[in-house]
Amino acid sequence: MMQMVHSRFNALLSACVLSLIATAGWSQSITWLGTLPGYDRSGAYGVSDNGVVVGVAINAAGQWRAFRWTASGGMQDLGTLPGGNQSAAYGVSADGSVVVGWSYTSSSTRSSAFRWTASGGMQNLGTLPGHYVSEAYGVSANGSVVVGWVLLNQPNSTQQAFRWANGVMQPLGMPSSGYWYSYAFAVSADGAVVVGGAQTPQGYLHVFRWENGVWRVIGTLSGYDSSYPTAVSADGSVVVGWAYDFWSNNYTRRAFRWTASGGMQNLGTLPGHYVSEAYGVSANGAVVVGVSDGRAVRWTASGIEDLNTTYASLLANGSVLWEARAISPNGRYIVGRGYNAAANNRIEAFLLDMQGTPPCNPPDGDVNGDGVVDDADLLIVLFNFGNRCP
Repeated sequence: MMQMVHSRFNALLSACVLSLIATAGWSQSITWLGTLPGYDRSGAYGVSDNGVVVGVAINAAGQWRAFRWTASGGMQDLGTLPGGNQSAAYGVSADGSVVVGWSYTSSSTRSSAFRWTASGGMQNLGTLPGHYVSEAYGVSANGSVVVGWVLLNQPNSTQQAFRWANGVMQPLGMPSSGYWYSYAFAVSADGAVVVGGAQTPQGYLHVFRWENGVWRVIGTLSGYDSSYPTAVSADGSVVVGWAYDFWSNNYTRRAFRWTASGGMQNLGTLPGHYVSEAYGVSANGAVVVGVSDGRAVRWTASGIEDLNTTYASLLANGSVLWEARAISPNGRYIVGRGYNAAANNRIEAFLLDMQGTPPCNPPDGDVNGDGVVDDADLLIVLFNFGNRCP
């Protein structure tokens, strides 16, 4: 029996060594995505399974412009809707072919939600009757469903969440009569579950989950009066964002992860930090990314980690990953904004490739939930080998 245990131990140890060798061969990388000609600012807000990045860059005229970045083509200015001079991109489909956001439609601040494709360009999704402004923030995996919010015209100004599909913008209304405004920020992979925030007359924002006309107000973390949702897992079961106190939200923000069974979990901050915000979640809901006091972070079942520490060897001296704004559904890529000291100290969008291997769905052997099956997972199995439930 002892010989058998030793044989299994040696086999697992050999596997760990092989994994370390394989990991060393991976081309993990941080790519700074650049800026538009004439200016030095960009930020990434979405990333697909195949590494297509979308976000906002500032052009030489100082105007916001939606961009789409690919490894082969670099940063592409997506332009604006006719009559406009500014735009922003916030969501991208799983294959990178569909981009959503908003664009001005005149020189004023009047904007419309858009859906962009390579073949059709920037499509104006319009507004609802009696409304004059709309913005899109989330898109389904196949790009067919878009969510966002619309603003009712003055003098009775109000905002309302929408779900767009098959050319029709559907108003979602409010969870109940106790709310005046609603906003949609994310949608599940199949487009069925919409996640957003509903605002009370007092200004408190509460997270909601909408599915087939049924509202569920999630609320906020214990001890806080408001919460802001940012992303949802592929099946709609995990919601992330941050909770805050309405009157002092800049100083009390705490990242959260919500599930129906576990409720709203406070994800905490890095040691010594005071504020955290969660911005993205992997398709399986296991990996959350965001920011803790100006440092890009990742939360897994193992806790919180500073991406600047984990991937220090990939960063030039003085460069900092400030915030992680999205993670690809398959967990391979993280994008956001940081300080690129190697490029004339630019504030720039970044793409972190954590695997350096062909993209895949979240693997079954990912024990620690970081999106990769590697030596860390094997070591967890090794040191727990033979343990049993009490």
